[in-house]
Amino acid sequence: MAEVICLCNEVLDIDLREYLDNHLIESIDELREQASICNKCMQCQDTVESEIYLARVRRQRAAGQF
Repeated sequence: MAEVICLCNEVLDIDLREYLDNHLIESIDELREQASICNKCMQCQDTVESEIYLARVRRQRAAGQF
């Protein structure tokens, strides 16, 4: 079941993961610049940063680097 990650923008965890899998985002600042998924409310920063890290790991695994 999907969970809301960002209460301000009502972003679901599955939507964020899908976005991160399809866009090369390396930091929460890049995410703020490129998408309306995250603003600067800071409520979800830890969760979003961990999702960015996990997306990076998934990309490395897909590229055979991990």
